[in-house]
Formats: sequence, structure tokens, C-alpha cells
Amino acid sequence: MGKIREMRWHARAGQGAVTAAKLYAEAAMVGGKHVQAFPEYGPERMGAPVQAFNRTSDEPITVHCHARNPEMVVVVDDTLLSVVDVTEGLTQDGCLLINTEKTPGEVWKLIPGDKRTIYVLPATRIALETLGRPIPNTPLLGALAKIRGEVEMEHLFEEIRNTLGKKFTQKVAEGNNQAIRRGYEEVRKI
Repeated sequence: MGKIREMRWHARAGQGAVTAAKLYAEAAMVGGKHVQAFPEYGPERMGAPVQAFNRTSDEPITVHCHARNPEMVVVVDDTLLSVVDVTEGLTQDGCLLINTEKTPGEVWKLIPGDKRTIYVLPATRIALETLGRPIPNTPLLGALAKIRGEVEMEHLFEEIRNTLGKKFTQKVAEGNNQAIRRGYEEVRKI
């Protein structure tokens, strides 16, 4: 079996992590990958911590359990850094993508002793500026397209049109595409 790439999302309910995991999987599938996307819910209430998972591979995926050893962790809400061990199971060569306005020094204090690669993006601010709502999932998708290199931006745009275009106006879909572009352009390694 080919290499399976795993990713875990940490967020609070209502921030769009489950939707983002599904959109990422759909975009990867359009690009020819075999995919999985699934959530794990705790207490089902707005603001409660949630996790979502992705798997991608060039060959069929036959494993159907939690992503125990992801190579990528996406932290949608940086307040979770002091609540949840977001590095649990993260591979030694893995990396984190954190939605934050914190300085690199502040981020390193929240993940002491960790030497993995960390990327940061002010995704909530980008979402407010492009969508008028604090839902940071689409800027993070743009950042992931740049960091991981397995999903094409055009495939993400297509999935936004196909998925969100059915629920929302064209203006909202275009705002999400703009958020994806900005996430791609503004993500930075610390």
C-alpha cells in the first residue's frame, strides 16, 4: 500500500473544521487522490472542542480508525493550545498550522520544547475581512494548499463553488475563494 498522509484538525464547534476537512478531501479527490474525511465530536454544543481528520493516498485507503500519527495538525482556535495537547501523536517530522495573531515567541511558549515546524496564519482576521464572519476554515485551506502541495487551488475553488455555492450566495462563495487565496499568500513559517 502507498503512503497514507494523515492530518488532524483541532477546533471549537462552529469554526468550520469539519467542513474544511470535507472540502480538503473533495479537492484532493478531484486531483486524483484517495481520501477520507471524518469528525470526532465531544459534547455537541457551540464552542466545544472538536477534532476532524483527513487521510490522503495515491492508492485506496483501507484503514478506518482515528488518525493517530498525523504528519500535519491544524489548530483552528489558538486558545486550544493551552487546553489540548495538539502535538499528541504528531510525527517527529510533522508540522503544525496555527490560526493565530500571536508572536512567534508567544506561540513557542504554548508549545514548549517542541522542535517541529510551525506555520502561522491570522485566519480569523482574514475571514472577517473577506467574509465578514469569524469562520477561519477557508483561509486555512489556502495555507494547507501551499504547505502540503497535494491540493491545487483551482480544485479548492471548484469545491467551494460546488459545496458552498449550493447553500450560499455567489458573493459568499467568492469571499471564501478570496480567503483561500489570502491564506495561501499570507501563511508563514516561524
